[in-house]
Amino acid sequence: MHVIHDPAQFPHLGNAVVTSGTFDGVHVGHQQILRRLRETARQSGGPSVVITYWPHPRLVLGPPPSHDELLELRLLNTLEERAARLASFGVDYLLVVPFTREFAAWSSEEFIQQILLRTVGTRQLVIGYDHRFGRNREGGFEYLSQHAHRYHLSVEEIPREDVDAVGVSSTRIRRALETGDVVTANRYLGYAYPLTGTVVQGRQLGRTIGWPTANVVCPEPLKLVPARGVYAVRATTATGETWPAMLNIGVRPTVGGNLAQTTEAHLLGFEGDLYDQPLTVEFVARLRDEQKFDGLDALKAQLAHDAEAARSALQ
Repeated sequence: MHVIHDPAQFPHLGNAVVTSGTFDGVHVGHQQILRRLRETARQSGGPSVVITYWPHPRLVLGPPPSHDELLELRLLNTLEERAARLASFGVDYLLVVPFTREFAAWSSEEFIQQILLRTVGTRQLVIGYDHRFGRNREGGFEYLSQHAHRYHLSVEEIPREDVDAVGVSSTRIRRALETGDVVTANRYLGYAYPLTGTVVQGRQLGRTIGWPTANVVCPEPLKLVPARGVYAVRATTATGETWPAMLNIGVRPTVGGNLAQTTEAHLLGFEGDLYDQPLTVEFVARLRDEQKFDGLDALKAQLAHDAEAARSALQ
């Protein structure tokens, strides 16, 4: 898949089959649209194109968001994760349109003329039933249908029942993750929820009790981290190897506690150095709440139990 961040660099295709939207999560509802996009492109012989936007519009419009508002803006995907997920559906081109105040002021007519027609060369457009575009979300399927002959393109709207039949939305997935219900989130996503970060050096307390952990720091501050607790995850290293692992999200109350929340993974059976390397964890199941134990012996006994529970969940 070709990923292009500057509309001025996008090759004018002339016969493109296009969809557009935020696609945060690329969940099973989005996947209905992507399958239809791919099918239509195959039937017409044209390339498939997804148009998306970055950064989040609320970070650009209005006053800087407060801490609580930032929590509401948390994303299911980083831009890189979104691109990888779209590529897995066979999309040929991804155009990432920079979301600026100037772009937000475009009318629906300007968006159609500048992006859909002049930049991409759209011949067929596939959109979800609730898709809106242009200043104040003024454009939609009705407007496109009324003017399709003028634009020399065809427009297909994925019916509400086809998208809603899967009973999913990005908001529902966020709510599930905020409570630690990764099983429900994964069902809505159609894949295991991922978190990618760089392994940094921490206090190395796990090493002193025989349970060394990789302290993972995600570079995207808006990426949603699931609720505090202990999880069974699959961990993929920079070399592409995948290991069963257990992961703790929290403040480590038994060993003195942290002021800041950490995300720490213990890769079961792994021996080696992961410092300064990327690590991706995929959440499979939540094992328990984070809790404070009466001493290190009790903590180590629980960690051994967690390891067995993680292995069982990952089978």
